[in-house]
Amino acid sequence: MSQPVALHDVLASFTDAWSPRIVAYLNDYDIRLARFAGEHIWHVHTNTDEFFLVLDGTIHIGLREHDGERTVILGRNEIFVVPRGTFHRPSSSDGAVVLLVEPTGTLTVGDEHDDVPDHVDATTGHPRKGL
Repeated sequence: MSQPVALHDVLASFTDAWSPRIVAYLNDYDIRLARFAGEHIWHVHTNTDEFFLVLDGTIHIGLREHDGERTVILGRNEIFVVPRGTFHRPSSSDGAVVLLVEPTGTLTVGDEHDDVPDHVDATTGHPRKGL
């Protein structure tokens, strides 16, 4: 049976950046909650878009597009969709909290990526307690 999920309780259950928690499933998609701190890695999701909703803090998303690189800056309550096939690198200098929507099984480091440093969890997400 489906129950309401208090996002503040899920956030209180983990502190690791770049290690998202799956808070719910929606059809064939994960609703993930993540802490961003520092830089992630350049990566691409070949077959899926990636949805970002900033709940707290500020994030930068570097994008490598056909006409060059640019950076999108998102603050609290702002969304952005990275189109499939676009290399991108999220980062945050203030410890942002972000809600992500991705197909179940999508790796946080995409289908192609730079070397994965120790501070980035290459995962398909960790189900929250009770999910």
